[in-house]
Amino acid sequence: MGAEHRPGTFIDEWGCVFENRQEGIIGEVKEPMVREWKDAERVRPPEERLSVDTGRVDDFCRGSGRFVLAGSKARPFERIQFLRKPENLFMDLADPPDELFRLIERVHGFFKEELELWASTEVDALFFADDWGSQRSLLISPALWRRLFKPLYRESVDIAHRNGKYAFMHTDGFITDIFPDLAEIGLDAVNAQLFCMDIEDLGRRFGGRITFWGEVDRQHILARGTRNEVFAEVDRVRRALDRRGGVIVQCEFGIGADPGNVFSVFEAWENRV
Repeated sequence: MGAEHRPGTFIDEWGCVFENRQEGIIGEVKEPMVREWKDAERVRPPEERLSVDTGRVDDFCRGSGRFVLAGSKARPFERIQFLRKPENLFMDLADPPDELFRLIERVHGFFKEELELWASTEVDALFFADDWGSQRSLLISPALWRRLFKPLYRESVDIAHRNGKYAFMHTDGFITDIFPDLAEIGLDAVNAQLFCMDIEDLGRRFGGRITFWGEVDRQHILARGTRNEVFAEVDRVRRALDRRGGVIVQCEFGIGADPGNVFSVFEAWENRV
């Protein structure tokens, strides 16, 4: 109910209520569905997402002639934030109760069903996402991430590979600490916020081991950079990461981006191949 990117109230398919004050962005959950653990019984995964017309998906894939990503929305960490509210979840993670493990298992179980469904179609890659970084660090300790969440992503990657698909993941922020883990579990491509990290170091350590799916600095360069600065940053990404087919050209942008700079990103890629 409501519109996800419009000011006002939006209720998503899980029943989480978002309050939004800014056109063009996603709002925040102010009142969590799971305020107390007994409220977890109210959580009902949106089974309608499993009623995908796989025949239409296959027809689209056969007729497109392009690489097709699944239309899945698997994002266990973010979904639990929406259900629990971020500040409550981070307190939970300090000393995880049994109820948290049960909620993670329930949410991830649904997303596995969704990924299996898409894996049965002719899409080329499965897609899942969770933003794991702040500007300068991981949101939780790498050890806790490996204990609680790495197994979830490993299962998602395994679903993709078992069905002959690639595994693509989006995750924003500083995630240098878990890059080795993402490569280890066999993730094929990661859409990361590269300019929060040391791009050259990522290239030295992971070039050729994992494909970098974008991007160019949307915090500064896309918003306030000159055309020459955009070209320079695209060159930097290429030099650091383009090893054995290691980069997919991609440019994410939002409110505040200069449309001319966005155009220049793709111009730079096309003209400097």
